[in-house]
Order: sequence, then structure tokens, then C-alpha cells
Amino acid sequence: MIGGETKAMRLELDDYRDSATKGTVDFLYRLSDLVKGRSFLQINAVRYGGGMAEVLRRLVPMLTSLGVDARWEVLAGDQEFFDVSKRISNALQGQEQVFTEQMSQVYLKINRQNAQVLNLDADLVMVHDPGPAALIEHRKGGKWIWRCYLDLSQPQRRAWSFLRHFVIRYDAAIFSVTGFAQRLPIPKFLIYPSIDPLSEKNRELSRAEVSHTLDRLGIPRDKPILLQVARFDRFKDPVGAIKAYRMVKKHYDCRLILAGGGVANDPEGEAVLADVNTAAGSDADIHVLQLPPEADREINALQRGATIVLQKSIKEGFGLAVSEAMWKGKPVVGGTAGGIADQIIDGVTGYTVHSIEGAAFRVRHLLNNPGLSQRMGGAAREHVRRNFLITRHLADYLTLLKIFTQ
Repeated sequence: MIGGETKAMRLELDDYRDSATKGTVDFLYRLSDLVKGRSFLQINAVRYGGGMAEVLRRLVPMLTSLGVDARWEVLAGDQEFFDVSKRISNALQGQEQVFTEQMSQVYLKINRQNAQVLNLDADLVMVHDPGPAALIEHRKGGKWIWRCYLDLSQPQRRAWSFLRHFVIRYDAAIFSVTGFAQRLPIPKFLIYPSIDPLSEKNRELSRAEVSHTLDRLGIPRDKPILLQVARFDRFKDPVGAIKAYRMVKKHYDCRLILAGGGVANDPEGEAVLADVNTAAGSDADIHVLQLPPEADREINALQRGATIVLQKSIKEGFGLAVSEAMWKGKPVVGGTAGGIADQIIDGVTGYTVHSIEGAAFRVRHLLNNPGLSQRMGGAAREHVRRNFLITRHLADYLTLLKIFTQ
């Protein structure tokens, strides 16, 4: 029975041979042999919404398939806690926030309550972002790593001082972008997030599937489509994307699709969506799509049906929507925030821009040069293959497990 299960699991991993670079799958098998039976616990604050949760939903089963005792726990909290957690995250990314002693007590209370019910016993525990960071006070053994996706380059002092008290008690910290890291008295690692090429969001779709999905979403294909996929968050700057589209529209008849939703328990999502609808006004060529968390196939079809993809973020963790679009052979015009500039090779796989005007200029240039757009899309896909697929991410995590649990 065990042998049959192992064979089926290996066949599943073997499915990545056509997507990953040559030799990657065989390397994963060899690496996993060094850590079989070791326990690896992931803890974060949301089950759905955002790139972090998407990656964990795929990585944890893959680790299990390779013989690792992998688990994923999600912090349980009330709306007050998630409001406080959002304030902390915004403050850590430099936004001015009121952060009171009462708020810190709400945060600590929820972490303490979760520590009493979660099984925190593992050889290696990885805690993701600020929400569960205080669980370190309740460690039961093993090695603990704090995984940060936020831009901590210019944090609000009070918020960082509060969080740093917990972070320095970890055995190591991982950041997604070099510039995000703060000085810490513990080892620091750089690990890029990743996309799964075989997931529903990224698997190959036929033209008929793409057309059917766009028809169902009410998206005509009678003119070029500009697309931004991002939750409705001020840091994603969806209103800025609308302004860039309107500049392009003066020269090129095109459509803009803003596709996203709110992260679970995000108190700002509805307010941002209202601002987006106000900015869109009565323009029939602006499509604002509020998608549920399980709309992976719809996002896949939208990215494949788009002419050019935008990622107009002014603050960003990593921005996996960039790699998703590039994997589908689309050039991306994005800001320079966070990991966007690490994904886009400017002038090769797309363009990085510093303003709304710059975004509009580059979009117009690509619309005027479809051959260039196609070449950039091809280069973008190969860049993702080499650097941002889940197989590389899996190798990174297996390596950490080997290093910290010898």
C-alpha cells in the first residue's frame, strides 16, 4: 500500500518535468531523501486570499508527497484582531497608523489563545508574516523561522519595535526581496515566492476555454485588453491603473479589466472597491470584476486573454500575479515596488515604470509594436521557468529543512 502511494505521488511530481528546467525533478527526489520523516509546520493568518496562502496550499501537499511530515495551521481570530493585524502590516510598510497599547493586547491575546489549541510541535516551524509572529513565545521545541513578505525597508518605528521583540527570538528570518530586510541578530535568507504551473490558475487552457470563460464574464474581445489582477487594496493602486488606461485610451481604443477581491478578513477591501467603482464611472470599457477566492480558472483565462498585463502597485510584497502573467507569455508593465522589479527584466520581459504616465507610455509602445510584445512574452515565460516555479521553491524549503534539522 505504501509503495503504491509513493508511486502515485512520484508520478504527480513527475508531471512537472515538462515545466521545470531539466534535472529539477530528479534533484528534488534526491534532496527529499535527506529529510524524509522530518516534521515541517507552516503557520499563517489566512486560508484563502493572497499569494502566500496560494503557495502554501500547493507546497504542503508536495512536501508530504516527498516523505516530509508537513502540516499547515491557520491562526483563528476575530474581526478586531484582523483589524489590528492589518494596521500592523500597513505600518510596517511605512503607512502612518495609530497603534495603541490596547491594540497590542488584542494581538497578543489572539496569539496566546491560538498557542493553546494549535499543535506547535515540529522539527521546523515556519511562521508567515506579522499575524502569528508572537507564537514564538509559546514554542515547544524545534527550530523556528519567521517568513516575511512585507516591505520593511521604512517601517513605522513603533510598529517595528513591537514586532522586532518577537522576530529576534526566531532562529532565522526569510525575506522575499533583499531590500525588505531589517538588521537582525539572526541569520537571514532570501527566498522568492513561486507559482505552480499545473494549478488551475496556471495550467494550459485551450482557446475555446479562454473564450468561453471571457464570454461568461461579459468581456468582449473586440479590442486590446489591459488587465490588472490584484485584490482591492490601496497599495495595488487600482485607481492609478484606471488613470493610465485613460491616457492610453486617448490614442488606442482598448479595454481595462480590474480583477480581484479582498483578502479574507481585510477591513479595507470594500472601501477600496467603492473608490475603484467611482473612478471607473460609466465607462463601459472598464470592467471591475469582484472575484471569489476560488476563481483560479477565471484569472487564468483573463491573463491568457489579455493583450498586456499591468501591475501598478505602489507597495508590494512580491506580486505573484506578475509571474503568473509572464508564465502565460504576456509582457507586464509594472511598478518598481517590492518584488515586481525582481520579476520583470526591464526591456526584456516587460517594463518597470515609476509613474502613471510611464505606465501609459509603455503600454502604448507595446500596442504599437505587437512583434515586440510577443518576443517579450516568450522571454518572460522562460524567465519564470528558471526562477519562479514551485519546483524551485520546494527545493529551497527542503534545503532549509536539511540545514535546520540536522
